[in-house]
Amino acid sequence: MKIIVCMKQVPAGTNVEIDPETGAMKRLSGGNRTNPYDLFALETALRLLEALGGTVTVLTMGPPQAEEMMRDAYACGADEAVILSDRKFAGADVLATSYTLMQGIQVLGGADLIICGRQTTDGDTAQVGPAIAEHLGIPHAAWVAEIVKADQKSITVRQDLASVTQVSEIPYPCLITVDKDSCVPRLPSYLLKRGTANRPVKFLSFEDLPDQNMTRYGLIGSPTSVERMFSPEPAEKQVYLKGSAREKTEELFSILTGKKII
Repeated sequence: MKIIVCMKQVPAGTNVEIDPETGAMKRLSGGNRTNPYDLFALETALRLLEALGGTVTVLTMGPPQAEEMMRDAYACGADEAVILSDRKFAGADVLATSYTLMQGIQVLGGADLIICGRQTTDGDTAQVGPAIAEHLGIPHAAWVAEIVKADQKSITVRQDLASVTQVSEIPYPCLITVDKDSCVPRLPSYLLKRGTANRPVKFLSFEDLPDQNMTRYGLIGSPTSVERMFSPEPAEKQVYLKGSAREKTEELFSILTGKKII
């Protein structure tokens, strides 16, 4: 079985810079880490690899610094790592990002199963995975909480949706996005890290992709328009009411009427 895991580096903290002209995040302005949800995607892929055999390829779109994340994926058990890196990809929204990743998957010859994390902690859209599947024209299941069964022909998953739980059997090729707590991600192995130290990480640029239409990539190919970026106003401090029950009730009533809540 051929499995591709889509991963992403996200800002490690909350202090990130925003380009005032484009509204895009300056991803090199601070430290980065692997998107936490993608660690569950990688672990899911590695467990399927151990059960069914095959290969696991990790794919990401980002700057060359993403190689550190790919090295960690090697140390967990991934077989191949590919980075889509080109300044033409910068500023991509969900549509352009998913299209670029789809093109990368095509360059890799496709896959039986594509696994993504449910969402990223920087964008929080939870849309890139399903959008990749739509570009590829393959079935997909989002918010997967459990792999019920998997064989060489199909995968059966349990989805915990907003108000229902759904169990679906999906034939390959397909895509799933896995939720946190669907498994426990393993830690990188020191022995694997040493053993894969010289294993190359493959880089693909815009020129390597089948579709050379620049209007599908990066900021140019992103229809999302950011009208305004701003920091949220600081939350009001907690108010502690003292006195008897009547005094606290009267004070609370005064606060709520003053804020025109009641």
